[in-house]
Amino acid sequence: MAAGGGAHLIPLVAAIIGVGVVSQVLSDRFQVPSVVFLIASGILLGPEGLAVITSDSFGNALQAIVGLSVAIIVFEGAFHLRIDKLREAPAATLKLVTVGAVISFIGTGLAVHYALGAPWMVSFLVGALLVATGPTVIAPILEVVPVRDRVGAALDTEGIVNDVTAAIVAVVIFEAILAGVTNPNALVALFAERLGIGVVVGAIVAGTLYYVLRYVDLSPGNAPQNARLLTLAGALVAYGAADLIATEAGIAAVATAGILLGNVEIPYEEEISAFKGDITLLVLSFVFIALAALLDFGTLLDLGVGGIIVVAVVALVLRPALVFLSARGDRFTTGEKWFMSLVGPRGIIPASVATLFAIQLRAAGLTEAADTLVGTVFLVILVTVVFEAGLARQIAEYLDVIPMRVLVIGGGKVGRALAERLADRGENVVLIEEDQEVVQTARNQGFTVHHGDGADTDVLRSAGAGNAKVVVAATGDDDVNLLVSQLASSKFEPESVLARANNPDNVEAFEELGVRTISSTIATAQAMDNYIERPSMSNWMGEIGRSGDVQEVEMTAETLVGRTIKEVGPELPDGCLIALVSRNGDTNVPAADFTLQQGDRITIIGERDAVREAESLVHPE
Repeated sequence: MAAGGGAHLIPLVAAIIGVGVVSQVLSDRFQVPSVVFLIASGILLGPEGLAVITSDSFGNALQAIVGLSVAIIVFEGAFHLRIDKLREAPAATLKLVTVGAVISFIGTGLAVHYALGAPWMVSFLVGALLVATGPTVIAPILEVVPVRDRVGAALDTEGIVNDVTAAIVAVVIFEAILAGVTNPNALVALFAERLGIGVVVGAIVAGTLYYVLRYVDLSPGNAPQNARLLTLAGALVAYGAADLIATEAGIAAVATAGILLGNVEIPYEEEISAFKGDITLLVLSFVFIALAALLDFGTLLDLGVGGIIVVAVVALVLRPALVFLSARGDRFTTGEKWFMSLVGPRGIIPASVATLFAIQLRAAGLTEAADTLVGTVFLVILVTVVFEAGLARQIAEYLDVIPMRVLVIGGGKVGRALAERLADRGENVVLIEEDQEVVQTARNQGFTVHHGDGADTDVLRSAGAGNAKVVVAATGDDDVNLLVSQLASSKFEPESVLARANNPDNVEAFEELGVRTISSTIATAQAMDNYIERPSMSNWMGEIGRSGDVQEVEMTAETLVGRTIKEVGPELPDGCLIALVSRNGDTNVPAADFTLQQGDRITIIGERDAVREAESLVHPE
């Protein structure tokens, strides 16, 4: 029996939020993006499943619920849109949110018009909404698919920027449909009006919040909490005030307020960001489940072959085209470009805004336009979420875009210190720890931690030992470290296995068994000796990972083969040099006339940023 009426609304909302939280937990447990579980839960609870949620469940409140939810989600995305990061972003990222967005917008609009016979304005309304990939679907994918930083940054930035711009463009087209505006000049005026009202209201709210947060005493005991609540209230006020002045101007207002606040220094910024993230997660879970539950499969089936054509064009033609065009000439590998092409699911902004618009289109008597809008948007979302988000990890593994892992067994102080240094250099580090208290401590510090016994083969396998480049046994128990090292070597064959010897008397025994070993006692003594005898070098080595760095990399650059150190040196960034070259097991300090060969392992020493740049020169990807 459908849940309906006010008496059932509170338990219904509580149940949806509970299912949403469980979906997030299952996502983390099974390493599958949460949107897959959210959509599945919504369909199960809706008329197509158990009929717990129907179109009557929320009465007339659905439009307001969806509108306020969109406000929170857009504000959250805009708050994380950093202007300085956009300036520093690779050219490919900037192209994705400009040239790529235009290709997606126009291409989708054309596909909808010719495949479904929809009016031009409705077609481009769908096109505008389907530009948005969105952080709400990209972030869960990046949590379970640890791609390289450049790939993650490009997808993340694209999602954040396009979420905001797509929503604003869609609002203008929607208002034009309701007002019957087709003249280009009138469209521009409508866009300027809605955007202008949104920007003014958003700027006023952002300025007010900035002044209050910076200069008003928010209570010494509860200042962070008050700051969080004020920011949330500000986002809702911006949306409501702008929408009151001009319908659908609220999205531009919250986007403006979020961008402005996110790019100025405000107190308690980390607490505000974490709080908004949690609120957004709950809102996202609720809206995704509620909207999926209201999905009518009949509307999808009515699209017929034309709907399939639109999905194929959006996912398999336009997406690869815009990615390869945007990433042309950048440092992305072919596999990374294909991963970005095949993993671009649409999410909550298209779903929620399409539902919001459909309610108003039906009220205006434009039922056919509403069905085309909702049916097309949800069909694309369902297909891309199921196949692109659901299979994201498998796609990444097939394309070999996941960097090999470093497993550190032992989440104590030594393990965490090592993990921090490795992660700072871009390595994909996973800690394995059995003590639940230590696990919690490490996770609170931002580490990825797998709970279990590192001496158990199944635990090692589930933590990613099969894809590990390096395994480090860093526990305080030498017997455990030896067993872990032998298991890793025999079962998974990583490139390197390293063990910590807590008792220096065990070093020789470990190495006789073929385990490369570091004695914490001897290493500490050597560090002290270096500080006494070689203080300058010791001080500099202490800066490694901060201002200084030493990296060893295989030379693969064709342009450097057959050239001498003297010839290559001037091409290296200022602040670094080639210190060592290893060839056929021999390592030497190269003379000026030393000739480099393919496959040489080159050690670069110098300032951190310079070393990273030199790595790319020596080993381009």
